[in-house]
Amino acid sequence: MYWSQKLAQLQRVTIAPAQLQNQHITLTVEQQHYLGRVLRLRPGDRFIAINGQGQWWLAQLQSGTEQAQVLEIIPVQTELPVPVTLMAAPPKGNSFDEVVRQATELGVTTIVPVLSDRTLVNPSSQRLERWQRIAQEAAEQSERQVVPQVLAPRPFKDLLLQGERDWESFLRYFCVTRHSSPHLLDCLQAAHPLGILVLTGPKAAGPKRRFNRRSQRDTSLYL
Repeated sequence: MYWSQKLAQLQRVTIAPAQLQNQHITLTVEQQHYLGRVLRLRPGDRFIAINGQGQWWLAQLQSGTEQAQVLEIIPVQTELPVPVTLMAAPPKGNSFDEVVRQATELGVTTIVPVLSDRTLVNPSSQRLERWQRIAQEAAEQSERQVVPQVLAPRPFKDLLLQGERDWESFLRYFCVTRHSSPHLLDCLQAAHPLGILVLTGPKAAGPKRRFNRRSQRDTSLYL
């Protein structure tokens, strides 16, 4: 099949579910510019459309480049066997951009910015949109099936309560710099969780007492 031979050479573009109707994809203005002007694709050229929720399609640009036709479904499995949620306190400046990018490349499915007592960054809605765009671009480039969701920043104390409710079935890990704690890899090799939640952040992101409010089922470890 065509895609099995040319998959690595084709560009991936994330589409919204509403863009796909009757085996045709209606491209946004930004997508038309990217495919036609940036990549120099022409009618008849092919690319991979992904919906960010696990599905890939082989698509072909039609005349005018405003639409693309779906040629076939691409069966792929590039995701980790369990969902991984990363909670991280944003460092100063724009460093969290790289956190989002690399977490996406590593297979994280949900990213939660944490506002702790010493967090200096208070992300705006524009910055949250920027992080989501970075996650989408990184997912396309790293051949992810799923585009991670970047949630709105939440105070740490609120996430403690939410974690007990929404991530009850997950293994939950607090990353620390104490090397007497077990390594994450050792913990994962000994467990078969339904999901994994990892909390980390800059060294000065919050007071030490934050660890005293953990559930008894939470585990400290180092990376």
